[in-house]
Amino acid sequence: MRALLAALLFVALGSCGCGSVAPVAKVTPASPAVAKRLLKRQLDAAQLDYTWVACVRVDRTYQHVPITRCNVDFGIDPHVEAYCVLLVGGRLQTNHANPAIPCRHDDAGWNRTTVTS
Repeated sequence: MRALLAALLFVALGSCGCGSVAPVAKVTPASPAVAKRLLKRQLDAAQLDYTWVACVRVDRTYQHVPITRCNVDFGIDPHVEAYCVLLVGGRLQTNHANPAIPCRHDDAGWNRTTVTS
């Protein structure tokens, strides 16, 4: 009887995923060109109206991975919104989706190559 209960418990835990640990997605940097391309795709999918996107690598990290900041001009007043981005499992993740990604103001971009649309 104990063997039958143990087998049933093993099958139940194995089929529900309760006894397993989900793999952790790898965090990697996004180059300014990749960040711009993926962020524009994300903004277009959300049907957001923007004028331009400019991306630059900043001197901050998230989990020891370099962050790229993209400024997006939504064209009101003008309204420029910062998106700090990196790749998680190969997919773009922003500070808007994950507030743990640091995205405070800095002067990055004044002395660097900026990728714009």
